[in-house]
Amino acid sequence: MNDMSNFWSGWITFIVFLNIFGCLWILWWTRRKHDDDVAEGEELHHSFDGIVEYNNPLPQWWLMMFYATIVFAFIYLALYPGLGSYKGALGWTSVNQWEHEMKKADNRFDRIFEDYAKISIKDLAKDPEAIKVGQRLFGNNCSLCHGSDAHGAVGFPNLTDTDWLYGGNAKTIKTTITGGRTGNMPPMAAVVGDATAIKDVAAHVLSLSGRKGSGDAATGKTKFAPCAGCHGQDGKGNQAFGAPNLTDNVWLYGGDEATIITTINHGRSGAMPSFKDRLSEEKIHVLTAYVYSLSK
Repeated sequence: MNDMSNFWSGWITFIVFLNIFGCLWILWWTRRKHDDDVAEGEELHHSFDGIVEYNNPLPQWWLMMFYATIVFAFIYLALYPGLGSYKGALGWTSVNQWEHEMKKADNRFDRIFEDYAKISIKDLAKDPEAIKVGQRLFGNNCSLCHGSDAHGAVGFPNLTDTDWLYGGNAKTIKTTITGGRTGNMPPMAAVVGDATAIKDVAAHVLSLSGRKGSGDAATGKTKFAPCAGCHGQDGKGNQAFGAPNLTDNVWLYGGDEATIITTINHGRSGAMPSFKDRLSEEKIHVLTAYVYSLSK
């Protein structure tokens, strides 16, 4: 692996120098006098579409500028990364630059977040300026999964409705953002029974939200007991476990019969990462206020 890394580092360095010296060669080749019968200032022996070329040298200012860019390239490559694995004399990295910019931003805006942190989440959710700040935090940290409009996607909850897996009060939302969540529904096929029994249970689950399935819902109700431990006998879920409500027709992975059968057969698992190491407590406070405001 190390040999391959050295090879690619050397190859990149070779390509860079090949391009630089290639430019120098082109300049030299075009400047030297050629043994031909066309004197300087005369027309060359070719034209195209009525356009002719004169045998004139390149302007001196243009050549000097071209040489200056080549000198700049050598200086730049000596100071900054650009030659394979060579890190540059200044030791600059994009990561260090980003951390420096983030530190400057934190120093500039920390006082604002500290002031926001003194306000309760419910009151902060009514502050238009705080919500704008929270929206930007959401866009940078949460929108990749939940969408820029927070409407979610398959496997990622919609944050704009009132259906919450773990609870939608301010304290719980803050706990979720800070520590993350890990949800897991185990495969239930071995417990529920064969394919017919699974279809019956799916029909019962569909009936909880007023729909019909191809199986026998009444039979499925008697086989729902293994699922009731988390979802409750009435199917209304349990926020302590993150078990969803099956009666409101709001589905994280899809509520059609085929998807429900897949869920029973194979289970589901998902994880929301913790943000306590990415965002300060004050920023999490503002972000919580924004998420809290979405369903109010």
